[in-house]
Amino acid sequence: MWSGTVWSGSLPSWTSPADVRAALRKKWDSGALLTAYARGEEWVPWSRPLRGPAAREIGERLDEVRAWAASWSAAGPLRIEYMAVGGRHFGANKLPGRAWVDGFAQAWELLGVGASVRRFASVLELTRSRCPVLVPWVQRRPMKALSLAGDWDLMLRTVSWIEASQRAGMYLRQVDVPGVDTKFIEAHRAVLAELLDLVLAPDRIDAAAPSFEERYGFARKPGYVRFRLSGGFAGFSEMAVRTGELDAPPPGIQRVFVVENEVTYLAFPVPAGAMVIFGGGFAVSVLAPLGWLRSLEVTYWGDIDTHGLVILGRMRALFPQVRSMLMDRGTLLAHRSQWVTESAAARDPAGSLTPAEESLYRDLLTGGAEIPALTRLEQERISFGALERAITVPQRAWCSR
Repeated sequence: MWSGTVWSGSLPSWTSPADVRAALRKKWDSGALLTAYARGEEWVPWSRPLRGPAAREIGERLDEVRAWAASWSAAGPLRIEYMAVGGRHFGANKLPGRAWVDGFAQAWELLGVGASVRRFASVLELTRSRCPVLVPWVQRRPMKALSLAGDWDLMLRTVSWIEASQRAGMYLRQVDVPGVDTKFIEAHRAVLAELLDLVLAPDRIDAAAPSFEERYGFARKPGYVRFRLSGGFAGFSEMAVRTGELDAPPPGIQRVFVVENEVTYLAFPVPAGAMVIFGGGFAVSVLAPLGWLRSLEVTYWGDIDTHGLVILGRMRALFPQVRSMLMDRGTLLAHRSQWVTESAAARDPAGSLTPAEESLYRDLLTGGAEIPALTRLEQERISFGALERAITVPQRAWCSR
């Protein structure tokens, strides 16, 4: 029923003021309205045809028609264009036929976004005064700029500081802007990247770099290689050095073992002329920068599960000579009582497994005659005697390739 001009039922076939606001809201949400406003463009007349009562409905639902027409009189800043609707029985009636928005001010009022527009105008003015080269970005991406209004001053200060004060070899931690820390930069790095691309000279941007830091010439947190040698090295039982500084193997090293479990790494009986590296589940990322490994015998020992075999495959894609140790079907079956189950499988071993390894991987992935799917034998569950025998037996007997 209608109470005054407020309808408490539903008239799905007749356009309501809320329908017109929703259509205009889409233009707002897309950023098109703010972009035109920011560029100083003239308002383009915007309207929507109104779906109202047909002539026959005027007599059948006269009270509802009157209330619907009255609702448009109270529709705020909309300009309503009327059209004649009627017939022989009821005569001609002028009813709302099209709704118009005649300017930015009317659009802001209709949508209730005046406060947002004022915040955006502040962002635009601040950008013009601080960093005019970024004005086109604000005009092009107004909704993103509006969402960052509370941080925009710090964003501009960060970009300006990097442009003027960054030196080679700096870490992001050294960006010295009051109120800005590395967490702020990390949280906004996607937008900061867009802004820096517009502000910095081309020779200060490495477009092919995989990270924010490298793209803009900042130092990254270094990777470390943790390793042990037979007999130690210069009085140390083990060492951890920056990957980028380990540009050659320690003197006398011809063989390298990579293991995943830390205690196994610490207890590993390192043969003469060999070193053992702690992979820690990240063997590929640890070893990838060490090109000198291609000239040595490299053996990988990880868990017998889909993840371990995927790591092996990816390592072998980098270093084709890599062999596996104690990651075969026989070792798995010999330790049946130590099996557990993987919570989720790892896929895509990069096509670098041997036929025997590939067969084992498929059985671990989907299940085989003797091996249930997702079976897992963790490295630390393999008997230490099996490890000692594998290291002392001639290579062909314990390596698979």
